[in-house]
Amino acid sequence: MAMKIYPSQNRRNFSSSSNDAVSVSTIPLYRSAPALEVRLEDFESFAIDRLRVLKGISDGLSRGKKPDEMENLVKELWKANMRHQHASEALNKDIISHFVLRLVYCRTEDLRKWFLSMESALFRYRFRPLEAEAQRAVMDDFDLPYRAVSNVEFESIKEKLGQVARSMGQPPPTADAIFYKVPFEEVPELVAGRKVFINQGYAYVAMNQIVSLVATLFRSQLSKTLILTNRKWTSSIREQEKHRLTPIVEALCSSYLGPDYSQSREYGDISLKDIDQVAKRSFPLCMRHLFDKLREDHHLKHGGRMQLGLFLKGVGLNLDDALAFWRAEFSKKVGLEKFEKQYAYSIRHNYGKEGKRTDYTPYSCLKIISSTPGTGDHHGCPYRHFSEENLRAALGKMGVNSRSMEDVIDKVRNRHYQLACTLTFEALHGMPCDAGINHPNQYFSDSKKILDSKMDTSS
Repeated sequence: MAMKIYPSQNRRNFSSSSNDAVSVSTIPLYRSAPALEVRLEDFESFAIDRLRVLKGISDGLSRGKKPDEMENLVKELWKANMRHQHASEALNKDIISHFVLRLVYCRTEDLRKWFLSMESALFRYRFRPLEAEAQRAVMDDFDLPYRAVSNVEFESIKEKLGQVARSMGQPPPTADAIFYKVPFEEVPELVAGRKVFINQGYAYVAMNQIVSLVATLFRSQLSKTLILTNRKWTSSIREQEKHRLTPIVEALCSSYLGPDYSQSREYGDISLKDIDQVAKRSFPLCMRHLFDKLREDHHLKHGGRMQLGLFLKGVGLNLDDALAFWRAEFSKKVGLEKFEKQYAYSIRHNYGKEGKRTDYTPYSCLKIISSTPGTGDHHGCPYRHFSEENLRAALGKMGVNSRSMEDVIDKVRNRHYQLACTLTFEALHGMPCDAGINHPNQYFSDSKKILDSKMDTSS
């Protein structure tokens, strides 16, 4: 990597000598790492900001948003996350964040596949709204050998081009329309959709379709460079940076990007007398399942105690009530003395009152989904770890109707577990959750807001 990373106290010295020094009105192609000096804190924070954009795109695509909706979504995500307090440095933030995440996501085939898809989608929806002049500038950056079709050639195929346009419900092209003649294999998306006229191995691509060509080229270029980056990472960078950058790089792809819900700031304490009702109304399925199992078996293994215990802490159960809650259940199974000896310490520990006095935070969806519960365990993510039959039964018990349940199951089959949870939330609350569910405590917080406002309205 050409970027040099400096500790936080060093100023960043920007240089524009790289081939990515482009006009802000266009889009960089990220061909090679720029000659920039980057503060360590910016190395991580820029990458996290871009990751918010990519994860927002992933959620939008999983929800089946249409191209125009995706274009608006990308515009809002970029505006919210990728601006810089100094406008002149926004382009550098764009370039730096891409190369940091390229390092993060080059390391396995699955990571490369996800990053490639999301960055290609980001490129596509940033390119689409550009003015024609800026689009042509990007094409020039690719150094494409294609030229616009001449007037004479246009006239000879005008009728065929009109037939293609009419088949897509569009008006026939006029004399001032610009078409590019490219090998058909370079626009597979347009060919598959029968959206171009093909003659003698060439596709005639309209200017308003050119995004398909440049997005394919961008994806191909990025795919190759990810492989090269992986080789550099494994052969040298990982070992050279093992005490500084490597821990950041290896943690970023699984980073939870929202609030930590270390304590309930919005609602204050939840009382023990209300906890059963609150669990039924506003706990996500993962916590509802653990809560019900605790009430049923009067015991949970360590993983379940940690997952549910920290969640309860985050929703506002104070330490005294937490001890009373767990004591009431466990003493029915193991007895009061054994509870005090074997279990009370870990509850106080979670609240930062024992051991290192660390104020532990509730688990995010990413952490819960990636857990591996064993036999007899009840923690983990039901959308990932339940059989389909058990998941249907659990969703039915929560009150999810049959139509919504099929949508949830469809997302589970495609391994979109957080989106399945989001659809469950929407089905039970009758309201959209545009941000998606990323944390069990977020589910609880959003649920309580909606249900409390409904109660206020009805009263």
